[in-house]
Order: sequence, then structure tokens, then C-alpha cells
Amino acid sequence: QVHLVESGGGLVQTGGSLRLSCTLSGRTLSRSTMAWFRQAPGEEREFVAAVRWTSTTHYEDSVKGRFTISRDNANNVAYLQMNNLKPEDTAVYFCANGMGIILSSLRQRSAYDSWGQGTQVTVAS
Repeated sequence: QVHLVESGGGLVQTGGSLRLSCTLSGRTLSRSTMAWFRQAPGEEREFVAAVRWTSTTHYEDSVKGRFTISRDNANNVAYLQMNNLKPEDTAVYFCANGMGIILSSLRQRSAYDSWGQGTQVTVAS
């Protein structure tokens, strides 16, 4: 059984920062891909960032240069450091995990078989 739990969301002013954490259990983080998705009300869940077992990272264009995804394999934790936050970043952020995800599928929700419950990020204007 694979479980993921996110934390670190909250309310922040435009230009502020938040650091999200995701703790993985039931699976070896070092052999899997960790990703962050976000979903605003009435919108589809969209890809934000991913870090593969090789430690290579991938980002949605809108967050490049502002967000950083990282992983701590020893403690089975993935992070999303979010800087220079904008109101359009407001969403519920979900962490996700999957095994054997190829590059062409990295941005697809269906590629991930385990999801966290989500943590709310609200960026005030």
C-alpha cells in the first residue's frame, strides 16, 4: 500500500514563498518518480513539477525559475519550494508517485498510481 501525505500549504501574499512537503510510505522513493500537480476550482488537475529516480527535474513553463522540486531519499520526502508566488498559483496542490514513468508520460495524471490528499495554497493579491 502506497500512501502520500502533503503538508505546508497556506495563505501567502503575492511574491511570498511556501515550501510543500510530501512524505511517501509503502514504496521506495529512490526508485520512483515524484511529482506535484495542482488543481484550481473548476479546472483540470495540471502538472507542476516532477523529479525522477535519476534526480532529473521537470517543470511546467509557468513555474520555471520560481519553483524547485527536490527529494530526500533517505527520509522518503519530496519537496516543492515555491518562490515569488502569484495569485494564479492558487490551487490545491497534490503530490503523486509512480514507477517506471517514461519521459513522454511525465506530465500525465494517468502515469501516477498514488496520490496525496492535497494541500491548499492561496496567494492573495
